[in-house]
Formats: sequence, structure tokens, C-alpha cells
Amino acid sequence: MTSPTLSSSIDLSGRRVLVTGAASGIGRACAVRLAASGAEVLAMDVDAEHVNRVAEEVGGVAVVADLAGATFLDGLRGDVDIVVNNAGFQLVRPVEDFPAESFATILKVMLEAPFRLISHVLPHMYEKGWGRVVNISSVHGLIASPHKAAYVSAKHGLQGLSKVVALEGAERGVTSNCINPGYVRTPLVENQIADQARVRGISEDRVISEVLLERSALKRLLEPEEVAEMAAYLCSSAASSITGASMVMDGGWTAH
Repeated sequence: MTSPTLSSSIDLSGRRVLVTGAASGIGRACAVRLAASGAEVLAMDVDAEHVNRVAEEVGGVAVVADLAGATFLDGLRGDVDIVVNNAGFQLVRPVEDFPAESFATILKVMLEAPFRLISHVLPHMYEKGWGRVVNISSVHGLIASPHKAAYVSAKHGLQGLSKVVALEGAERGVTSNCINPGYVRTPLVENQIADQARVRGISEDRVISEVLLERSALKRLLEPEEVAEMAAYLCSSAASSITGASMVMDGGWTAH
């Protein structure tokens, strides 16, 4: 087998990519970045208005679907070359107060749905002898924080799923990796910052540096485009030997 040709550009022409949680934040950034590399984008989200807007922006197709439901795969073609599992949400509660139904829903969206999507598209990837699974995990896929039982459990599970897919797909041209960002400047995080600033009576800059990024060496939020650039790299020929890995983008949080 010859070594892949390294190139500064990433050409995904002819590749079909599915991005979940594509209506905003990291998902939107991934849709934009992969489309810029020539991929045909299926943008999936429960938010019909915004995912249609993103699909129009990238010249792709919107797929309005609720990953917590049982029927989100209905009508979804399996001929996907790249899947980016990004959709997710957060609920912060102590374990003893964590609603069981919320715990189950978070795991459905952030662990069961990626499993179902991957298993749906793997036969096509195996047939073509090429595929990329990119799982947007989190620093919380590697370490835990209090009051985030469901999110941490889901992200840890996603890490394990990603590694199993990597081992099974290795001889069939399919790679599977996780990206593990710290706090990213998304609408969800920005709302948290504003709330924390009001409650604590400090500036939003201090919330970022002293609360969210207390353990991070780099005192800034990641931008969604940085995560999307890593996703694009993992889809490139230069990354064909990277599989079963966790690409940590946490500003030094886990270096302690």
C-alpha cells in the first residue's frame, strides 16, 4: 500500500457528508468547512428554520429530524461517506436531582443516535473501501465535572463507540476519531456566560477566565471554526493513519 499524498489543501469532491446538530455552532461550522472542501452536505437538525438556512448557505440538503425519536433514520439514504456526530445538549443537576427521563434523552441523542447513524452508513463505507466517522466529543469525554452526569456519561460512551468502530473499520478503509474540545463559543455557552455574570456580579470576561477556563492554560474560548478545521483534517488523506484517536483541543485543561 502506498503512502497517501500530503497536501495543504483538502479535497472532498464527490464525498457525501452528514452533519448532525448542523443548525448552529460547531455543526454549522463543520457543514460550512466541509462544503468548502467540495463535499455534498446533508445538514441534520431538529431546528427546521436554522438548518434549512445552513443547507441553503452551503448548497446542501436539510434533514429535519429529532435524534431523540425512533424514526429519524426513516428515508435517510445510507450512501454517506463521512458522518460528523455533533448534536447534543446539556443539563446541569446533582446526580440525586437529575431527572431520569432527561438522562435517558441525553444518552439517546448523544450516544444511541450516533450508534444508529454509524451502523446505517457503514455498509456503504465498507462497499466503497473509504469512510470517515468524526465524533464531536468533549474534554468531558476524558474527564468529569460535577453535576453533568448524563453529558459526561454520553461523551465517555461516545469515546468507546468511536474506538470500536475504528478497530472494526481499520481493514476496510474507514477511520473513526473523536474531537475533544473544551469550551467553544457557541450560543449555548454564550448564554451560560451571561447568566454566570449576572449571578456572580462579575464581567463576562472574568466568567470566561475565572469560571469556565479556570483549569485551562489558554484563557480563551475555542471558535467553532477551529473544531471544524480539525474535522476537515481528519477527513483528509493526510490523516488516513489516524483512527481510534482523541484529538484534544482543550487549551491545556487536561495537561494538569
